[in-house]
Amino acid sequence: MQGLAKTARSAGAMELVDRDRPTLAADEALVEVQYAGLCGSDAGIYEFESAFERMDLPTVIGHEYTGRVVEVGDAVSKFAVGDRVVERIIRSCGDCYQCETGEPNICEHATITGVDIDGAYQQYVAVPEDALHPVPDDVEPVHAAMVEPTSIAARAVVANSRVGSGDRVLVEGPGPIGQLTAQIARANGGEVVVSGVGRDAEYRLPLAADAGFETVDVESGDLDATREAVTDSVGFDVVFDTTGHPSGLTSAVDQVRKGGQIVLVGQTGETTMPYSPLVRSEVQLQCSYGSTYEDFERSLRMMSANTVDPDALLDERFSLRDADEAFEAFLAGETCKPVFDVSELHE
Repeated sequence: MQGLAKTARSAGAMELVDRDRPTLAADEALVEVQYAGLCGSDAGIYEFESAFERMDLPTVIGHEYTGRVVEVGDAVSKFAVGDRVVERIIRSCGDCYQCETGEPNICEHATITGVDIDGAYQQYVAVPEDALHPVPDDVEPVHAAMVEPTSIAARAVVANSRVGSGDRVLVEGPGPIGQLTAQIARANGGEVVVSGVGRDAEYRLPLAADAGFETVDVESGDLDATREAVTDSVGFDVVFDTTGHPSGLTSAVDQVRKGGQIVLVGQTGETTMPYSPLVRSEVQLQCSYGSTYEDFERSLRMMSANTVDPDALLDERFSLRDADEAFEAFLAGETCKPVFDVSELHE
């Protein structure tokens, strides 16, 4: 079978490689991949940012995916051939302190699909039974490929933020996680503004506007004026930084109210700023990383109830056979959530 792999420690270097069909361990199921999404982490691998130096190349990438079980190991009891599934892609060890205390998303010894081991941009993936999650019949397959990023947004909003009815919320960054965070924050009662930069103005900010959010291009618009108008000059109750850029945190500090909360979702690298004003204003800094079983379950229920609308950011224009086009468009802000039909690699 073929898979799309990162093959060199440089920008680009994505190639179709040959892989053997996986051999199952007793506790694994073999999943035939149907759809797989492209996210910011995949784009980071494409550019080969420093966080991915640990990868053992070539590695088939992709971790946001859905498929059907086609084979099960002898010890698998919760899944059967034909079941629709997604994977909770942070494969935890189950034994470290974090796992024992119910925080497998920050496992000390986690293995991440599509980074540390071959991922979903190929026909088959062997997955431990305890990393699989069932997909209900009323969630479309192409939408199910977006459960993993939805679970990240769900954790950020529901588990790690204070957003409630009437709260004024700013979501920095109209990428896929930002768009999903905005939808879930609104469902939790927040009055949501979505901000972006110039490259977002043609595609991603209009997507957010079409979904009913007030939007601001911080390069051509006035975010401070929007904050003053929306919050009666108080400041936003909660600011989500989903930008993945060092400027996201410093901007959030300028926009949050005294006593408010900043939730860091994007991995921003390094930034320098004065922290004393945050202390004097009792601003809460909350980090949010990955997701758990509960976040996946909540995301699927929200999709079933149409609380989350995957179609608002879904883009099926791209092919894994011409993956560079999808990656370059994503990095330029010309698309939001490409989802590939992986079955084309089976032909």
